[in-house]
Amino acid sequence: MEKKDLRIVFMGTPEFAVPSLKALIEHGYNVVGVITMPDKPAGRGYKLRPSAVKEYALSKGLHILQPDKLKNEVFLNELKRLEADLQIVVAFRMLPEVVWNMPSKGTFNLHSSLLPQYRGAAPINWAIINGEKETGVTTFFLTHEIDTGKIIFQDRTPIETNDTAETLHDRLMVMGAHLVLKTVDAILDDNVTPIPQNRLVGDTPELKPAPKIFKEDCLIDWNKPVEVVRNFIRGLSPYPAAYTEWQDADGDTHTLKIFAADIIEKDSPGIPGTIDTDHKTYLHIAAADGYMSVTDVQLSGRKRMDIRGFLNGFHFSPTTQFGSFS
Repeated sequence: MEKKDLRIVFMGTPEFAVPSLKALIEHGYNVVGVITMPDKPAGRGYKLRPSAVKEYALSKGLHILQPDKLKNEVFLNELKRLEADLQIVVAFRMLPEVVWNMPSKGTFNLHSSLLPQYRGAAPINWAIINGEKETGVTTFFLTHEIDTGKIIFQDRTPIETNDTAETLHDRLMVMGAHLVLKTVDAILDDNVTPIPQNRLVGDTPELKPAPKIFKEDCLIDWNKPVEVVRNFIRGLSPYPAAYTEWQDADGDTHTLKIFAADIIEKDSPGIPGTIDTDHKTYLHIAAADGYMSVTDVQLSGRKRMDIRGFLNGFHFSPTTQFGSFS
């Protein structure tokens, strides 16, 4: 089979998926349809905004479908008419079996972890939060249980000391595009030998999950060691962002998002959550076994800024202590 004869339907929504779709187009594959989420209101005017995948697909004149429900009969009939041989999923949503089981060559997904580790919605975040030294991308065929299908290929990368969720996301986005292309090339050549994940599970002492992260999961616990706190901040930066709280003299609770912080050498720490600052150039916060120097923050209702800019317009009370006050 030639590239032009392999009919591909691509499913994806955010920026992470765009390089994979772009790689397929630029290497001559026949993408007969693109499935993405419906436009959503955004910005001050709440105008409908297309997804990053839709914007790219429009620029290439690709056929686009934006179903609200994946079991809708109208959508399923439109999908069938595309007569896809292969479906590719990159950062989309859970598919019902009637969708993923439709093409003759199956449906594969790109996942941003080294499966079977970090199955779930937020693998990039959790790998950094848990202090992993390595992660990667995996392609696998979809099956009934989420992120459990047979593995096709994997590619690895170290997690650097200063990586954040943002920098790792961008690196895995590029790696993922290469892996998607490698996977399609292998499927085209009928040169794929998928590996059941249970073979790898047997060599793994503990499977770590990657569940979706909600706002309440992002509150910093200053009673944890500094390394744990720093990993937590890195793993949530810039989104959804780790945050801390404090109360002023009137008992009002304030929220401060922290996007970056460094561990510093300092005398024995005070009570976790207490601060040390010159009110001009630095803000140090005590954790369980040391201090964090906060360098990049955003006060609720204000714009993001470096610590000097923040302290220039905000003054902490000497008795301020960060913690949980919700």
